[in-house]
Amino acid sequence: MIDIFQSDSFYDFLKGTGILEPFRFSVFRKDREVGRIQGYTQKDGNFLKRYLSRRAIINGGPYFDENITSEEIGALLRMCYSGLKNHVIYIESRNFKDYSLYKSVFEGVGFQYEPHYDFIINTSDPDLVDSRMGKSRKRDVKTSLKNGASIVDEPSMDDLSAFYSILSDLYRRKVKTPLFPESFFLKLWESPFSKFILVKYQERIVGGTLCVYDDETVYEWFACGEDGVYKNVFPSTVATFYGIQFAVSNGFKRFDMMGAGSPGDGGYGVREFKAKFGGELVEYGRFRYVANRPLFVLGKIGVNMLKKF
Repeated sequence: MIDIFQSDSFYDFLKGTGILEPFRFSVFRKDREVGRIQGYTQKDGNFLKRYLSRRAIINGGPYFDENITSEEIGALLRMCYSGLKNHVIYIESRNFKDYSLYKSVFEGVGFQYEPHYDFIINTSDPDLVDSRMGKSRKRDVKTSLKNGASIVDEPSMDDLSAFYSILSDLYRRKVKTPLFPESFFLKLWESPFSKFILVKYQERIVGGTLCVYDDETVYEWFACGEDGVYKNVFPSTVATFYGIQFAVSNGFKRFDMMGAGSPGDGGYGVREFKAKFGGELVEYGRFRYVANRPLFVLGKIGVNMLKKF
């Protein structure tokens, strides 16, 4: 199945943002597409920073037909890096499914594997979701609602701006990696495959989650909250909880939390937070092709310095 990130509708969305440059490479057997790599190229900041931050991102990983051959995958990967290598410093596939069967093919054409965690919640059985969710998470949601927090599942443009302000502050203070501009989120708001679930308290938006979805899976792409600001109100927990409930109520098979750090990253706080929602910890990793090693090393040093200082 082609997931949302490899779909035609997502390609059209990317094209319409005016911010990201979409790309697509496909391999066909006769008239049937058996493989697709779709993503976007991204740059940040001023001229120098944009030059040093050129990258290609494949969210979710490529689409492979169940009968695709290793030769067809190899041809598709070579097509991808040949088409992008003169425009970006590196290409990264952020996998949301198991590509272990194809790891040797990726590595054979120059993609390096890096371990990376994710949490996936089976939402096909409501009772299972409830039984696996941590008691502290359910308690925090109940306490938050009792103390006046509420859900906004049909947000206004002003609500989205408030959500974006909280999210951008989080990225500036803690995540310390670039965030898409507000117009990107407004464009997503207009799309047929997104769901914003925001949390309001004392007439203010205090957190929320942005999910995108296909026929089977809801992906939690961005989530944030003013946690620790209000007594007995836990916006991030409430937002993610209701994102999961959206998946359960609408018959989706799974809720993908879209990343939980890497092994050896020193007690990754986000992983600890996500673990208590009852999902399965998986390690699907990432594949990376470095097109310009000196600039890649320079950029990595710059990112590490930014996060440190």
